[in-house]
Amino acid sequence: MSNWFETKVRYDKMMENGTQKKVNEPYMVDALSFTEAEARTIEELTPFISGDFSISAVKRTNITEIFWNDAADKWYHVKVNFITLDEKTAVEKKTTSHILVAANNFREALDNFMEGMKGTMADFEVASIAETTIMDVFKAKLASSSSNE
Repeated sequence: MSNWFETKVRYDKMMENGTQKKVNEPYMVDALSFTEAEARTIEELTPFISGDFSISAVKRTNITEIFWNDAADKWYHVKVNFITLDEKTAVEKKTTSHILVAANNFREALDNFMEGMKGTMADFEVASIAETTIMDVFKAKLASSSSNE
């Protein structure tokens, strides 16, 4: 089970017109704690950011799953309701889940989400799809002494 944290990184970014602008960019990281989320973000971004930067925020998210697409450059937040039926009362119950989907546009986000849900036996409905400002997502680094990767 992944624990997804959103970290915000503040730094001076060189804009296309050559000016420097202070930015505060969000990233997602799979970590066990707030401390690990901050450390992993620093580790991942150090090679790519020249100059000083700081972690301005770390918060736990309600993301339950991520559907990856290496060719995509945007992240979409999909709110999905899983529908179950209470056998005793015959009342329909909706349980909300939040899934992050990589895609290049809205249509592709829906297609990638539906592709990711193909094997699901449960009934569900898409409540919303929204583009996020997330810059990148960092998977957990699972280390083992006998790894041949």
